Amino acid sequence: MSYSIHDEPHLSNRSQWLRAAVLGANDGLISTASLLVGVAAANASSQTLLLTGLASLTAGALSMAAGEYISVSSQADTEKADLKKELYELAHNPERELVELTTIYKQRGLDQDLAHQVAVALTEHDALEAHARDEIGLTEISQAKPLQASIASALAFSTGAIFPVIGILVFPAQILVWSLAALTIVGLVLLGMVSARLGGAPTLPAVTRVVVWGVLAMVATSLIGRLLGV
Repeated sequence: MSYSIHDEPHLSNRSQWLRAAVLGANDGLISTASLLVGVAAANASSQTLLLTGLASLTAGALSMAAGEYISVSSQADTEKADLKKELYELAHNPERELVELTTIYKQRGLDQDLAHQVAVALTEHDALEAHARDEIGLTEISQAKPLQASIASALAFSTGAIFPVIGILVFPAQILVWSLAALTIVGLVLLGMVSARLGGAPTLPAVTRVVVWGVLAMVATSLIGRLLGV
């Protein structure tokens, strides 16, 4: 009897870049829109608003890229240190490492003999891979990718921030504050829907949390702009 290979896609494969992309887009949209709403509420000129929006977009995208690269690089350094430690232990204490791997498989439900057989087989196949996966919890999916996270975050931030910047050019000054707020809410709804779809999560909670926090940020900056604006 022959069996066909069933290769089902898993959404967790997207976890690394999706987290950075959603964070970047959300931050770009909320921070830029909130900043512009606050400045617009202070009766700033269109030229000042445009300059503020472009400066926020540029600085924010670079900041997000640098922040993601630095933080994920730190994670990658920790992973490399753990793998280096495992290599040393495998070279100097192979018997103890085999016992350690056997114990892990026993804790997962295998009996002593089968756990030992599995540990021996996986050690012969690729000892470092077995310990990285089953002892440390490192897999190809979870492995830190600094450059990928940095690029995804910067592009996502720019994508989110460009919407309120375009709004400055499109909407008249008399209704600019409310127009930017409405445009931002629409953008947040779309962001919540897309992130939920890509992550396989329920849509309503994803949309609700981004909209609520976005509205709170815009209300806060608008009040500051009206209180302190000239």
